[in-house]
Amino acid sequence: MTNFNRRVYEIVCRIPPGRVMSYGQVARLAGNAHASRAVGYALHQTDDEDHVPWQRVVYKDGGLAFGDRQYALLQAEGVVFTAEEKVDMALCRWTQEEAEESLWW
Repeated sequence: MTNFNRRVYEIVCRIPPGRVMSYGQVARLAGNAHASRAVGYALHQTDDEDHVPWQRVVYKDGGLAFGDRQYALLQAEGVVFTAEEKVDMALCRWTQEEAEESLWW
């Protein structure tokens, strides 16, 4: 596992239930602001046994990469959606500042 992937998993595991971050936010916190796709790749490599809440990472506009399954998991956590079935980022985004306070590296 790369250091970048390890950081991605640590960050994503700290996103509280009911909150989300964008791929870009996670990439910036993990040390490479241009690595949004690498965040997606890292999350794709996990499985349910890893207990990484991958569903809490969404597109910057609140769109979902994994459709109905991701929607159901986020809805069960209390995430609010718009009429277009995108996450209401104004209400549910875990901000960079909140994330940085939670991390200690």
